[in-house]
Amino acid sequence: MSQYYETNQTKSNLPDHDLVMRGRRTLEITGVKQVESFDNEEFLLETVMGFLAIKGQNLQMKNLDVDKGVVSIKGKIFDLVYLEDQHGEKAKGFFSKLFR
Repeated sequence: MSQYYETNQTKSNLPDHDLVMRGRRTLEITGVKQVESFDNEEFLLETVMGFLAIKGQNLQMKNLDVDKGVVSIKGKIFDLVYLEDQHGEKAKGFFSKLFR
């Protein structure tokens, strides 16, 4: 696991990317580049560390600050999955099909 931290530490020009989950009911994410898609069961976000898929129930976007790259989500969170950077476009298509 340390290999991921070492690799990302060398990219100092990237903004911070953090996930803060409180009680599996609220999630705050920083380092978001773009919200690809969302509904009440899933979110697909492009972050500075790759694509992030979030699955859950009754999901709602509480806050979106595009300038700062911050997204807040509330609802019952079931799953958080990162996709590999090198498969960006393919992964986006895969997850959009998977979460329909």
